[in-house]
Amino acid sequence: MIEAVVHSNSVRKEFIANQIISKDPQTVGVYRLTMKSNSDNFRASAIQGVMKRIKAEGIPIIIYEPTLDDGSEFFKSEVVNDIDCFKSESDVILENRFDADLLGGVADKVYTRDLFRCD
Repeated sequence: MIEAVVHSNSVRKEFIANQIISKDPQTVGVYRLTMKSNSDNFRASAIQGVMKRIKAEGIPIIIYEPTLDDGSEFFKSEVVNDIDCFKSESDVILENRFDADLLGGVADKVYTRDLFRCD
């Protein structure tokens, strides 16, 4: 059972990465590293596996994560804490939960699993 869950998670990460890669972006933005609402735990988040797959294709990634220092790096990806700069530099924005307040103006760039954009 556990093996099936691990395999399923791997397949899901591959699917998400392939969906983003198929959009042929020059730069992918990752909006927040946390996967759960109101969480600050991103050290073992699933997004890292998706990032790894995208970077393996040679696509640069920038990260909007206000809990990290602007200009620092997370897994060799630049952290950008200026939201306007982040939005303009990203061709596709990968986001777990849609944030209409900050990303509503670039909703066409956002890739999210939050299908109804209300979670």
